[in-house]
Amino acid sequence: MALIAAGSFTTIAGLVTGPLVDTKGWGRTGIGAGVGINMVLYGAVAPFTAAAMDRYGVRRVTALALLVLAVSSVLIAELTPSVLWFVLWWGLLVGIGTGSITMVFGATVANRWFREKIGLATGVLTAASVLGQFAMLPLLSVVLAQQDWRWPVLMCGGLAVLALIGVLIFLRDSPAAVGALRYGAADSRDDGAPSATSRSVNPFRRTIDALRECLRDSRFWVLAFMFALCGATTNGLMWSHFTPAAHDHGMAATSASGLLAIIGATNILGTVSAGWLSDRIEPRLLLALFFLGRGLSLAVLPVLLVSDLNPSLVTFAVFFGILDVATVPPTLALCRHYFGENAALAFGWVNVFHQFGAGAMGLVGGMIREVGGSYTPVWILGAVGCVLAAVLGATTSRIHRVPAAR
Repeated sequence: MALIAAGSFTTIAGLVTGPLVDTKGWGRTGIGAGVGINMVLYGAVAPFTAAAMDRYGVRRVTALALLVLAVSSVLIAELTPSVLWFVLWWGLLVGIGTGSITMVFGATVANRWFREKIGLATGVLTAASVLGQFAMLPLLSVVLAQQDWRWPVLMCGGLAVLALIGVLIFLRDSPAAVGALRYGAADSRDDGAPSATSRSVNPFRRTIDALRECLRDSRFWVLAFMFALCGATTNGLMWSHFTPAAHDHGMAATSASGLLAIIGATNILGTVSAGWLSDRIEPRLLLALFFLGRGLSLAVLPVLLVSDLNPSLVTFAVFFGILDVATVPPTLALCRHYFGENAALAFGWVNVFHQFGAGAMGLVGGMIREVGGSYTPVWILGAVGCVLAAVLGATTSRIHRVPAAR
């Protein structure tokens, strides 16, 4: 519930960009700046949140983040007289709120509750986030067609309130809180509770120490650059630019949102399958294959975009959706293998680069559109980035494998 609610905020910017330009007279660059800051904070906050969850509890941190999102939706809808306020509310507050409930949150929950089938569990939690990102869009686009841009934003805030109630009632910090063990645990002491060290150390200090360890590891840099390209070719493109690009071709917002919903639905299949495969196949090979497929789909998109829905666009949405977030489970598997107990923190810092890439593409894509009048160069740039990411994924096979004892 928390992941779905937070996910609904991450894609709505693309839906309301056009109405904000038309009704407010704001430039796409200014709106893109707010989206870019949001995406950067979405990644930057995550590792600190993971450490805070160890110190203060998953339930408390998640509830606070959902409260921030609910309040932010009201501020955006009612107190946004200029684009600078939009940058403040959307970029800062929503960025912090969504950044606290990301795949780092999912990784923390999966690591605490599962010893076996952790890849599948990660895939399911990733799919929940994707469900919020895309499945809500058709409903929100229908509301946008009947009302102004504020109502979809307020609906996302209402979803955050419902998730907050669910978190306060049902969410628990670890199996130890309910007297259980992790799924598949063989040791009676394996209750998933965070270590005494992680509970006692200042979360800010622990997060920075984990970063220092990561920066000294060449494997981290390979994952970081690869995930930066991943963010640029998913969040930075689809979340921010697909709906405006479809609008440029005369497509209705409801039709564009329907395609994104297809991407979201097939994301569930792709992500869960990727998690299942990560338990059985070398994750680095999976990453190379996923990126190559994504690059191919982006390369042909400029030819496919037309004013109405057609089988070719639906096929693109299905293919891209299967590969869109499928990179998360194998990347998490590599982080667990490389960094052990600090896997969630390491993945959090990898995800920071993911969001830097997403934020950069969100801003650069808007600038390219304003200067050149077309999104075609943006899609080609994304395809090239995917090929580079596939090369990085393939090179990870030559990185020394850390012994399991570590």
